[in-house]
Amino acid sequence: MAQTDSLLLSKLREEILNNSTCYENLGSLTKTVGNRITGSRTSIRAIQWGMHALKMAGADAVIAQQVWVTHWMRGAESLKVKLPGSKVYVPMNMLSLGNSIGSGTAVEAPILMVQNMDEFNALSPDKVAGHIVFFNYRFRKDMSSSFEAYGDAIKYRALTPTVVAQKGGAGVIIRSLSTGDDDQPHTGMTRMVDSIRKIPAAAIGNKGADRLEVACRKGEVMAQLTTSGKLEDSVMSYNVVGEIKGSQYPDEYIVVGGHLDSWDVGEGAHDDGAGCVQSIEVLRAIKAIGLKPARTIRVVLFMNEENGARGGVAYADSARVHHEKHILALESDAGGFSPRGIGLEMPADKKAIINSWVHWFEPLHATDFSREEGGTDIGPLAKLGTPLAGLNPDPTHYFDYHHSARDVFENVDKKDLAMGAAVMASLVLLVSEHGL
Repeated sequence: MAQTDSLLLSKLREEILNNSTCYENLGSLTKTVGNRITGSRTSIRAIQWGMHALKMAGADAVIAQQVWVTHWMRGAESLKVKLPGSKVYVPMNMLSLGNSIGSGTAVEAPILMVQNMDEFNALSPDKVAGHIVFFNYRFRKDMSSSFEAYGDAIKYRALTPTVVAQKGGAGVIIRSLSTGDDDQPHTGMTRMVDSIRKIPAAAIGNKGADRLEVACRKGEVMAQLTTSGKLEDSVMSYNVVGEIKGSQYPDEYIVVGGHLDSWDVGEGAHDDGAGCVQSIEVLRAIKAIGLKPARTIRVVLFMNEENGARGGVAYADSARVHHEKHILALESDAGGFSPRGIGLEMPADKKAIINSWVHWFEPLHATDFSREEGGTDIGPLAKLGTPLAGLNPDPTHYFDYHHSARDVFENVDKKDLAMGAAVMASLVLLVSEHGL
């Protein structure tokens, strides 16, 4: 058995590293479709692209699975500030936070800078009322992983419009959840509560935040913040699903996927075009080496991960209704960087099985299986008892690009992208042949 595994895994690695279509597919997705916010015309083109790509990869069947999704439109937006001692407003680079509701006319108000949530919480409503609150919280660089730091900082994007509105604030500006040493703002979803007044919310880049911090320490800074975000009624969209039927256990499913939607800036190359093309490559390579997998391998390109996560819920609901047995779900949604290993979110006995295979991943330098994680889109499958896994690439630069105009094809490395696909394909092959 070990000799068979070695031969198959070597053959699969060689096929991907020598003949991968990942990079070409990613170029096609990012350059011919572009960014693909849920419910947009480009998201529909992305669905068509995904169906074609899976058919070209050799899927036995490809379907579009219905998903009702949120549809947010950004509209016109701007941020201008008047510095202490100046009579002139100057523009700043900004992006409205995703799913936020527009201000209509410009909101003009003084800026109140706070360093963190504790400092804000200590303020009385009369101190906040009528101000645009600037949360100057820096993305931490001293944590073990940039994803851990993202988890630490995400409340400043997700919660601040609500908590500021509750104290009578006029608007929110946040320092972007970014490791980039630049002036690029990073968007991402915020949460609006129907029962609480909606206020404009925007992110600015690190360089802009540095300048604004200095200005606020010198005296009163006035701001004019204009946003036009609008949440439309839910619209019909689709997950794209392609599969190779299992030769021995066709009713046992292994899911591998990424999310097809992106934010409406950049090209969604790392987040998550990379995960989509890597997942397609798993299917293509298995077909290319002539392997008839023991279990059904299903590629899912999920819709609506960024601002609603409804694609993952719709897929899990379908699996439950059809009584499908999923023995593993593997997601790639951490960028197309060099792989370091795979996170595992599953019972200890199943972790032990996968950890016994770690030596097979040494040629790909991806042997860290210590993290406990799966992914947003496959998360709902956990309620059905499905073991989850997530590809872990090098996280160093992911948040330089994440949710920003810099997330473009040119910032993805061809070899790294293929290496990640090879790691994913190796795990899928082993689970397909041996089960869990």
